[in-house]
Amino acid sequence: MPFELHIDILDQIFKGMLIGIFASAPMGPVGILCVQRTLNKGRWYGFVTGIGAAISDIIYALITGLGISFVMDLVNNEQNKFWLQIIGSIVLLVFGVITWRSDPTRNMHKSGTQKGTLVHNCWTAFWVTFSNPLIIFLFMGLFAQWAFIIPDHPIVMSVGYLSIIGGALLWWFGLTWLVDTIRGIFDTSGIRIINKIIGSVVILFSLIILVGTVFNLYTIQY
Repeated sequence: MPFELHIDILDQIFKGMLIGIFASAPMGPVGILCVQRTLNKGRWYGFVTGIGAAISDIIYALITGLGISFVMDLVNNEQNKFWLQIIGSIVLLVFGVITWRSDPTRNMHKSGTQKGTLVHNCWTAFWVTFSNPLIIFLFMGLFAQWAFIIPDHPIVMSVGYLSIIGGALLWWFGLTWLVDTIRGIFDTSGIRIINKIIGSVVILFSLIILVGTVFNLYTIQY
């Protein structure tokens, strides 16, 4: 394997893992469902809930990537690329603010204690996530910010998409482990705290990237 291709794959793995984590982390309906199932049914029922969400996410990620690939001539222009990265940073910033300000427990519905099969828990979580196509806008922001789409490199892109799944599963595995470990003290306030932390991290990260991108744009223009 050429050295440059090896570096590209490692870079794409890193980007894909981060995208998977960022797409999964906010405590929306499926995040709350994952927490509730972990508390009511057990850790693995919560984890397969995350797997269902990850399957839905990768479908939307592929749709987003396919759409972006049709406008790669626009994306490959250096100045357009910087503007897209700025837009991506702003999308992430808005997303972080919305996450920080939201109360995910406000419309929370209690998960039943009847366990059902692992497949059933995975399938229902898939549909909960798939019913919200607005996540495409989040993927657009993430893809633009990290220049995730690399044309004419099917191997690198395949590794990247697999890494998105890996990042998502890493998040769900860690979340269910945390909830299961502290289940005796975990309640709705814990969900709100996690959501505040996630929102704060996204806001800080997007601001850092936005400032860096703006200065790069300034340098190119002048």
